[in-house]
Amino acid sequence: MSSTLFNFKIIDSHTGGEPTRMVYAGFPELTGDTIQDKLQCFKQNFDHLRQSIILEPRGNEVLVGALLLPATNPDATAGVIFFNNTGYLGMCGHGTIGVIASLAYQQKISAGEHWLETSVGLVKATLHDDGSCSVQNVPSYRYKKQVAVQVPNVGLIRGDIAWGGNWFFLVSDHGQDIHASNVKPLTHICLQIKQALIAASITGEDGGEIDHIELFADSDDAQADSKNFVLCPGGAYDRSPCGTGTSAKLACLAADNRLAPEQPWQQQGVVGSVFTGSYQYATDRHSPSELNSLNDHNNSNDLTHLEPRVVPTICGYAHVCAETLLIVQEDDPFQWGIPS
Repeated sequence: MSSTLFNFKIIDSHTGGEPTRMVYAGFPELTGDTIQDKLQCFKQNFDHLRQSIILEPRGNEVLVGALLLPATNPDATAGVIFFNNTGYLGMCGHGTIGVIASLAYQQKISAGEHWLETSVGLVKATLHDDGSCSVQNVPSYRYKKQVAVQVPNVGLIRGDIAWGGNWFFLVSDHGQDIHASNVKPLTHICLQIKQALIAASITGEDGGEIDHIELFADSDDAQADSKNFVLCPGGAYDRSPCGTGTSAKLACLAADNRLAPEQPWQQQGVVGSVFTGSYQYATDRHSPSELNSLNDHNNSNDLTHLEPRVVPTICGYAHVCAETLLIVQEDDPFQWGIPS
């Protein structure tokens, strides 16, 4: 009989259709004083376990993993490292909502405010009495406005580069129908855009890879302000409206003075689920009038030091759908997953 190498205790949930797999026991201890240190330990020593948890036959390309850790910050309820089929995520909005719902299912937390420690900073999550969860994300901002990139077989595409916990290229003029029945063409054009950005050496600030492509259109639902399609780093699309993507969108809306602080924004995803977003200005911001003056002064689309940092809040629902044990056996030829 084959011996067992690992037993991972997990809770699976979905946030607006997008799955999160929270690993809460069975993972080897990670060394380091901070979550950033523990992330480096994970990458260097246990990346094969990321693959085992996420890849087939135990997982799939859509899953986002969330490794629950003891907090290193005394203000935090827990630490968390997010990961997917290709690597690691600095922050994950839908995943944070999924983690909070999973902790509530375990009766480890109740309604109220809870801080999660991520590799990109502390994130405040509020579990409401109705089961919804609001996530106050890390400060977000637009880095460059309407950057042009020539996409082979498509033409000239313009988009904003913005940070919402991950780097996004946000495109409104793309000529695509954002609908669940059109996922394959949407995925294809997003992959083409991403490849064109790489070929043109277009990046986020400090050379950060733009690993998320986000397309926007008007929604058919009168209750929604916008509909989006988000392609994630591993090539799978986000079933939810994407928490960090909605944060990046809010930063762009704030920079264009199209949405006031605290004004709700209903962001619908491609499968129809909705996040409610809003923002506050971070304290170190320029006023809109200062921005207009500065933008008139120079015509550069590099707005790193000009546009306001905002603190977005995203609200949505997650539902627990499984609690189980992942088993990794010694003689399993796919113990570390099937490479995608």
